[in-house]
Amino acid sequence: MDANLFFKKATLLICSSLDVDVALWRLFQFIRDQLPADAIYLNIYEPSTSSIRYVAMADHHGGKKIEKSIPLPDSLIHAIESGERLQNYLVINEPEKDSMGRIITAELNLENHSFIALRLFIEKQRLGVIDLFAKGRNRFTRRHADRLSQLREPFAIAMANALKHQQLIELKEQLLSDNRYLNSELLQQSGNEVVGSDMGLKEVMSKVGQITHLKNTVLLLGETGTGKEVIANAIHRLSPRCNEPFIKVNCGAIPEDLIDSELFGHEKGAFTGAIGKKRGRFERAHGGTIFLDEIGELPPWAQVRLLRVLQTQEIERVGGSPPIKLDIRVIAATHRDLQQMVAEGKFRQDLWFRINMFPITIPPLRQRPQDIGPLTHFFIRKKSEMLGIQPIPQVAPEALEGLVRHTWPGNVRELENVIESSLIQHRQGPLRFQRQLNPSTVVAGGLLQQHAQVTTLDDAMRLHIDRALSLTDGKISGRDGAATLLGLHPNTLRNRMAKLNIEFGRKRGKTPPNRQHPASGQVG
Repeated sequence: MDANLFFKKATLLICSSLDVDVALWRLFQFIRDQLPADAIYLNIYEPSTSSIRYVAMADHHGGKKIEKSIPLPDSLIHAIESGERLQNYLVINEPEKDSMGRIITAELNLENHSFIALRLFIEKQRLGVIDLFAKGRNRFTRRHADRLSQLREPFAIAMANALKHQQLIELKEQLLSDNRYLNSELLQQSGNEVVGSDMGLKEVMSKVGQITHLKNTVLLLGETGTGKEVIANAIHRLSPRCNEPFIKVNCGAIPEDLIDSELFGHEKGAFTGAIGKKRGRFERAHGGTIFLDEIGELPPWAQVRLLRVLQTQEIERVGGSPPIKLDIRVIAATHRDLQQMVAEGKFRQDLWFRINMFPITIPPLRQRPQDIGPLTHFFIRKKSEMLGIQPIPQVAPEALEGLVRHTWPGNVRELENVIESSLIQHRQGPLRFQRQLNPSTVVAGGLLQQHAQVTTLDDAMRLHIDRALSLTDGKISGRDGAATLLGLHPNTLRNRMAKLNIEFGRKRGKTPPNRQHPASGQVG
């Protein structure tokens, strides 16, 4: 075919679609009648990962988008960047004798293929390489390479437009996904105010002030309901990352078979039901902070994945994508004794060392009674606004004294629930809380009643969950379930019930023989 006619027809086919795989397939159908051709591939050089990434290909079966990253040795990286390796085109008829040829043909399962590598660039900016493969050795001549090189400019323009178009589609999908995610987060926003920062939490906030400007991992320790999420939010809000994402993850609420996908994302087709690419929570937190609540609930294999992320600041989506470099700060939190879990082989020691660089212990509410008054007034204002109650009721003085005498095994979350329940049941006059408080958890003169005995945290939690289940007839989820009453996600409550050997179901059996409830006056 005449060179001008070849150029014209090939250019029309190259520019016929913004989908790079479609354009390659149409060109391949034409070019295989003009040149030796069994497959054509497009790759992009990625200096950040020292690799080339193949993004599309076409052969006799059709065209398709692909994601195939091939790492390269330093010697080849230097040759590519210096221009020594490939200036215009390169004919490789015996790949086994060429360092790059050996790697590419092996990775693409195209051994015993010759190929022409045609460099694509626009205004001296490196774009990628078109590789035309033909089965067998010594299949290409310089004439073949000269004919293919006629298409360098239309190839470069069309491929640049197609790749930009693909990036725009992906960015649009990411923005839609982020918009949905952030809207759901706004519904759960608990506010930024740290009540008690100049009183019971003064020491905690002093430690927060030491590390807000840093990037180090922080571990928040404390009983359930003490306000670990509020402190994590404060660390982020006071840091240079305050305008970047703050992504919250309840590790105990994610089903084990979804942890990989939720935390690290997945590629399209990575598993049944993966109909599109999904960015995980770590990727969403890029540039900002990720808060891993209840980190002690992660299974061992997920702990290994997390340790690698902390060490390398890289993640890999499920489905074999190339590593994605991230800039994130990690804040972890737990109510468990991780050191004891390490001793029992339930938590990795190397992960414990990695996250325990700067621990902050948040004291339980019973150890900071001076915060109960300000917290009470804060929650009354907040819940009244949320429930549409006007005017905001006042608190009876003796009612506030009763709150101070309470031991609060559920901590700040229990106080919040008591106040919301009282507001819902309130009709007129000052606000009182007698119905919502359990008399067995009241202190006299600031000390536990003399007959009370100190019990373990697990026993106290077991008793507290049992009481909530009794009030809800064993129901866990729903607005009238025990999870709502305790301020927990239903999956988190189920996980804790399983670990504490608490039976499920509305008609729960008797307490197992190896489990004894503490006396009614015991608190944790």
